[in-house]
Amino acid sequence: MAQSRSRETKRALLQAATALWRTKGFADTTVADICQAAGVSKALFYFYFPRKEDALFEAGVLSTAEARHTVREATAGPYDLATVIHDVLAALERAMRRTPPELLVEATLEGHRAEHRALAEGRAEEHRASRYLFLDLFERAQADAELPSHIDVLGLARTAQTLLEAGTRHWAAGEYGDRSFTETVTRDITALIIGHSRLAADAAPDATSA
Repeated sequence: MAQSRSRETKRALLQAATALWRTKGFADTTVADICQAAGVSKALFYFYFPRKEDALFEAGVLSTAEARHTVREATAGPYDLATVIHDVLAALERAMRRTPPELLVEATLEGHRAEHRALAEGRAEEHRASRYLFLDLFERAQADAELPSHIDVLGLARTAQTLLEAGTRHWAAGEYGDRSFTETVTRDITALIIGHSRLAADAAPDATSA
């Protein structure tokens, strides 16, 4: 029961924070504003989040829930990896369209800062699953022989995340013009996979020469 209440309180804080960020902006929203909107004390906020930026990062993680659900559904049966990537990015774009552009930019930058903190604190392993959106998909694809067995899926997921976040910032800044976020980033990540697969194949030992 207490654990359930704790989850609800944390969710209420994130919902209040997100609503304020969308109307007031991230920089102009204080922790006191968030606590007043959620009806909790500042001490309780800091129990869950050491800094306002930590709440932003966690809200960003939660905003990928639809995309992660898409992965689970799409890989429940036979699937095409490029199609799953496209569908995941389309789900992410739907969530992004509900978020002010400046907040999207701030969230991607905070993702980088959170990654550096996790590395410095020796928490890289626990941080990976939430940080790299495509890691679970690539691991599943490798297990299903949709990706070569000798490819470095963690490195692939890390680079794909870089392309995703750069694409998010460019899209939020209006730099894509009439181009679709989903189509553009799908193309970039698919090209990345092809390149990694070819390089890994070239570097792999030739089993027939053993």
